[in-house]
Amino acid sequence: MAELSEKELSAINDCLKEEELLVKKFKMLAEHAEDDKVKNCFKEISDKHQGHFNMLYNQL
Repeated sequence: MAELSEKELSAINDCLKEEELLVKKFKMLAEHAEDDKVKNCFKEISDKHQGHFNMLYNQL
């Protein structure tokens, strides 16, 4: 794979930060949700964003 430019690395870093924040937010929402369906939905969304984070991280 070709080396990434500084601009590309910066963009990936920004995306990693955003995905990490989304993972944390949806985990927190899942922990505080009282309805099991809502809790599971938030957990699934958190897991999806964790997958995005992992995919971006593997590009580095």
